[in-house]
Amino acid sequence: MDFSAGGIAFALNNSTFEGKMVLVTLGLLSLVGWTVIINKYRLLLKAKSRTRRFLAAYSEGIGPLDVYERGPNKKLVGSPIYDVYMMGCGELTKQFERYESDKLPNHGLSAVRIALERGLGEAAVNLESGMIILATAISGGPFIGLLGTIWGVMDTFSAIGRAQQASIAAIAPGVAAALVTTLVGLLVAIPSLFCYNFLHTKIKTISLEMDNFAAHLESVFTTEFHQPKGVPAFEDDEEDYLVSSLLSSRSDTEEETPIH
Repeated sequence: MDFSAGGIAFALNNSTFEGKMVLVTLGLLSLVGWTVIINKYRLLLKAKSRTRRFLAAYSEGIGPLDVYERGPNKKLVGSPIYDVYMMGCGELTKQFERYESDKLPNHGLSAVRIALERGLGEAAVNLESGMIILATAISGGPFIGLLGTIWGVMDTFSAIGRAQQASIAAIAPGVAAALVTTLVGLLVAIPSLFCYNFLHTKIKTISLEMDNFAAHLESVFTTEFHQPKGVPAFEDDEEDYLVSSLLSSRSDTEEETPIH
């Protein structure tokens, strides 16, 4: 036998059909995993740069709605924070139209708060998309390789039993072909593990920035556009206002009535 080609080449040359199918499966899993890694890394770089650009434009604006009122900006699309901002401002504008005022009651601001939370959820799902493939490669790659190894060793010992002879020369090709599937499984899982941890850390950082900005935006909206209590300017708050006024008047009357 010619061992000059190296251990991996020797093992591949002696691999069985089942072993080759396992190797093809691992190769496809690795290809999909690296596709996800590259695309996700490019997406996160794009999100980081465009978020920085959006925050600069937002801080330079004369009001919280300044960027929104300029209309959609293609140079900012792709920033998760920008998407959350646009969704929150869109709902705020709808509430302005509903109440025909730039001051909103608690119900209106609650709708804006829900829109911000919905935007955060959608952005988080987009950031996490594809990560399940890397998790599958990390956990499934070694097991698929181990399956190929066990299958190959089983076939090797079965062939030795049928031939009724055992020698290193007879065992080596089958064992080598069986072990290469475990090797390939580890080669699929290990890079996926490191890349998953790296990407997951980046995603957590962006998610934290989104949460902080959403909290800031909610605070700004509440400060700028909240209708002060005690002003019955809206239909949905008028009833509560009248009830509280009646209770207050009744309390004052009871205090002024002398007790005989």
